Amino acid sequence: MTGKERALAAINLEPTDRIPQTEYCSNWALIEAVTGIHPNDPQRGATAYAEFHRAAGLEFIWSTAGEPTPRPQRGRTSDMGHAEFLEDGSDKRETISLPFETPEQVLEFDAVEEYGLYEDEDELVAFYENRHLTTWNATDDHFTPIGFYETMVSACIAAFGWDMFLIAVGTDPDGFNKVLESFLELNLQIYRAQAKTSAPVFICHDDMVWSEGAIFHPDWYRKYIFPKYKKLWEPLKDAGKKLLLCSDGDFTEFVDDFVECGADGLIFEPMTDFEMVCEKYGDRISIFGGKVDCRTLTFGSKEQIKAEVEASYAIGRNYPGFFMAVGNHIPSNVPLENGLYYLELCRKLRQR
Repeated sequence: MTGKERALAAINLEPTDRIPQTEYCSNWALIEAVTGIHPNDPQRGATAYAEFHRAAGLEFIWSTAGEPTPRPQRGRTSDMGHAEFLEDGSDKRETISLPFETPEQVLEFDAVEEYGLYEDEDELVAFYENRHLTTWNATDDHFTPIGFYETMVSACIAAFGWDMFLIAVGTDPDGFNKVLESFLELNLQIYRAQAKTSAPVFICHDDMVWSEGAIFHPDWYRKYIFPKYKKLWEPLKDAGKKLLLCSDGDFTEFVDDFVECGADGLIFEPMTDFEMVCEKYGDRISIFGGKVDCRTLTFGSKEQIKAEVEASYAIGRNYPGFFMAVGNHIPSNVPLENGLYYLELCRKLRQR
């Protein structure tokens, strides 16, 4: 089996010759150690990630397809800054932009009026089809899906920033639904366009919980968010796409809701109850994650790392759609020795 075949087979809950794997890695030292190429190398750096994926034997590469740029209209967005994350700090953003100053401004917001719809949907479809074919034809080593990042909750965070988003919902949770409806209309155009492509898999990303669980009362999600997921996902489901839901944080209490909405797979961090997801839905959906925590990779002993890796494989190998992953990412501060040890454990344990 090629890596691409293995990934698609697992997503379709078909047998595979080994357990597939995906990783979200920004640890440049680890990438260089595995590939011999530093991501910041001016000559070869552009190939570092692709070579890391190949050398580590990763079958699935997390990706959402973005949007054509520029957007139809240049509307207001917030930027809360970004802490130093990459090894060289090149992603650090110190400029903070928060254009919304009152909850009333947020409650009057209309995403369609602010950002505009694309006039030519055929061009939009062509953009996403090209995006899919470019990655599909590039290699058989792994599979890269299409998808969308700022779906509902993430769209609000990006537009308003955390403070005004939370205050506006708290001020008028029912009135805020009008804002959500405008994001639904805006994003439905993107979802419809991607549904018309030949891509078999779509990632719906929405960071709709925190590491402690729900941001808002669960009833708010069930009244205002999940019905909109169903509407967004309908064209993709009708087109036969496999729909993967991805969110940071602990969404254990919403697993049933995601599956009821139509999710064919879940991509999650180790805070979400891995055992429960496997036991309840392992024969129905693909599962991307496990029990390995980047905090253990960073601060734990090799014995602790080994225990989490072995526990993940012991549970996950019983289910055809299981993908091994450090669900909360391999960041720059993971010691090189621990990162290499983790990858070696995976190589030993992923065989069927």
